[in-house]
Amino acid sequence: MENLVDFYRPLSSALGMSTGASDSLLHVHGGMVVLFLARIVTRRSLATWTPFLFVLAAAIAKEVADRIAHGTWRMPDSAFDVLNTIFWPFVLMVGLRWRRAHPDA
Repeated sequence: MENLVDFYRPLSSALGMSTGASDSLLHVHGGMVVLFLARIVTRRSLATWTPFLFVLAAAIAKEVADRIAHGTWRMPDSAFDVLNTIFWPFVLMVGLRWRRAHPDA
């Protein structure tokens, strides 16, 4: 477990430093990347819950990794990170589900 933390910490920091993007923006982009990768791998429509649940699982796993790396929960930060990660995938899923349910609108 310690090796994973030693690998995770610098990787997480380097991603933000090398892109110049804020942590919030990286979460938004990460959520969308996971959504589309899950769509490709599972072959399920973005209008289904499956790709979105992959995003949710990835967001929670990332926050668990942060908890292990930092040694404590940082709840306001973690909650905001999860929200940033799942917001647009959720909006996209809901919009596509709505469009599928209302084809004449």
